[in-house]
Amino acid sequence: MNAPAISIDALRSAVSAFPDDSLMPARLDALDHMDRSGFPTPLQEEWKYTDLEPIFDISNRWLADGAANAPAVSHQDAIAVICQSVEAHWLVVANGFIDEDSLARAKVSGIAVTRLSERESAFCFDAALADLNTALLHDGLHIGISATTTLDKPIGILIVDDASTCVGVSQSRIEIELEPNSEAEFIEYHASIGDADHYANTVIGLKLGVGASTNFVRVQNRHLNHSQTARLAAELDHDSRLDCCGFDLGGRLIRNDLHVEIQGRGASATLNGLYLAGDGQHIDNHTRSDHRVGPATSAQEYRGILSGDCRCVWNGKAIVHAGADGTDAQQANHNLLLSEKSEIDTKPELEIYADDVKCSHGTTVGQLDDKALFYLRSRGLNKKYARQVLTRAFAGSIVNKSPITTLRQHLAEMVEKRLGELTDGEIL
Repeated sequence: MNAPAISIDALRSAVSAFPDDSLMPARLDALDHMDRSGFPTPLQEEWKYTDLEPIFDISNRWLADGAANAPAVSHQDAIAVICQSVEAHWLVVANGFIDEDSLARAKVSGIAVTRLSERESAFCFDAALADLNTALLHDGLHIGISATTTLDKPIGILIVDDASTCVGVSQSRIEIELEPNSEAEFIEYHASIGDADHYANTVIGLKLGVGASTNFVRVQNRHLNHSQTARLAAELDHDSRLDCCGFDLGGRLIRNDLHVEIQGRGASATLNGLYLAGDGQHIDNHTRSDHRVGPATSAQEYRGILSGDCRCVWNGKAIVHAGADGTDAQQANHNLLLSEKSEIDTKPELEIYADDVKCSHGTTVGQLDDKALFYLRSRGLNKKYARQVLTRAFAGSIVNKSPITTLRQHLAEMVEKRLGELTDGEIL
């Protein structure tokens, strides 16, 4: 029996309907590569816990319906609410289309924003679903930050999709490049409108020059009937610094791939994340730090709170390549299970091919601590409130690590709301 997949013939038909612009050669190359390499299946180690069949089904139905997407112009009010809730220089990609108004407003000194169709973009085919992103991409954005840039607020990238009436599929691609010794903060915010079946696929490339520094926060707050795959690939040069934090609150089937290439001595990468899952949700986080040289550091801490009938995955990998002496790589994954039906597959990995290194990893899975509950109840808290206090404290550890401090209050409110939804039922 053939593994579930997206119809290549239908994809070719959809791509043929795109304008014959500068991106068309890359689209056709991506199609050919997909035809040869196929799509991820649970038979592959990297995908053993996540079956993409629901996403393939959505994609095939969308293709059969004519593969039509349109800018979400009818929901500008909803887009405005999100943009006004967080202070940022917002760029908006709606249903896979670049919002022209936001592009015009992004003309800030030191920030160069151009369309990928206006430049020679190096599309790579070495990652699952990147080919699909390239093949169906209407256009993408390149964001360049110069060394003289001083920003008064973060750069926001709002990726929003309207699935109010019919099944939909959208692709987004952003390339970010920080010049040597430059600094900037970024917010990657995913949201959706409507409850029809929808699949969004995002690829973001982040390149940090020598001495460059960035804080990067990803927020995924999609409708619980929507699915998403996302990849962030970062390259770090000498003495550069990346502080990245991800928050997954919504979505039905979510897969995040975060790959950091440490290519210069003195570079550092901090990767933190929080995922909150309830009935019917599947959230999969795969992280990978490749230490090509040393000394350099990477640190990962992800936390999950699972309630109801759900499943989450965390696979963190750090690879210390030969010659990367002086590497310091740390990993931690902690999970709180609030129901008997919730499931977590956690897999920390270290591959070390150098001698002079400092590496560690660890994971915990459990329920609320009985001793802590007893202590709070002995101080007058009832059972339900004591559990809520402990659950919120567990999540707050990651919220407080958000590298964009002006975003923490907004994140805390979003997490509080989602936790309220997850803990309304009985907690063991």
